[in-house]
Amino acid sequence: MSRLLIHVEGETEETFVNEVLAPHLYGFGYTKISARLVGNARQRDRRGGIRAWTTVRSDLLNHLKEDPECLTTTMVDYYALPQTGSKAWPGRAEASQLPFSEKAAAVERALLADVCEEIGDNFDPSRFLPFVMIHEFEGMLFSDCKQFSRGIGRPELAKKFQMIRDQFETPEEINDSPLTAPSKRVQELVPDYEKPLLGTLAVLTIGLEAIRAECPHFCDWITHLENLPKGKRIPHGK
Repeated sequence: MSRLLIHVEGETEETFVNEVLAPHLYGFGYTKISARLVGNARQRDRRGGIRAWTTVRSDLLNHLKEDPECLTTTMVDYYALPQTGSKAWPGRAEASQLPFSEKAAAVERALLADVCEEIGDNFDPSRFLPFVMIHEFEGMLFSDCKQFSRGIGRPELAKKFQMIRDQFETPEEINDSPLTAPSKRVQELVPDYEKPLLGTLAVLTIGLEAIRAECPHFCDWITHLENLPKGKRIPHGK
């Protein structure tokens, strides 16, 4: 299996896959890599927030059943995943009570278990690799604050971005909170921050390797994707 479909949360993540991640992964044996917005994201009445898990799961199941030779993964923000009600994602509510180091892995295990249960015993679980960003896309931008500020055309903010980054062991640990989430911190310094445009410019300037060096959970995901076409299986979350 060497075709990869990445189900992403929004247009910024879609651009990241197409312009940063795919060119890198093609060097590891993939023949086709594409991004798909989950739950018809472009047709949302309101921007922000991800669709209900039942909707996203339907997309995943349809793809996995229609193309049995393809691998699929996700790239969604932990911070934005619904925790309760009909839109809730498996494992998200429980993960909020866990230590930081266990949050993403708990949700990813729950997503994989849910998909496996829906498809049945004949499904090869190695075909689905859930990835949940901790805590959200903007967290990765703090991997290189100088390049982040330069990428959005605000080089004078490098020191302020760095002050935020220095409060945490890794950029992935920047808070899960309505007030202190990475995107909220960015918006406080850049009131006109537009994620699809400025987020894309920033990540293109920062580059994949800088993000891998600073964000261990993200790096683990990329390493796993690099090895899947070769038939190697690296325990996700290790």
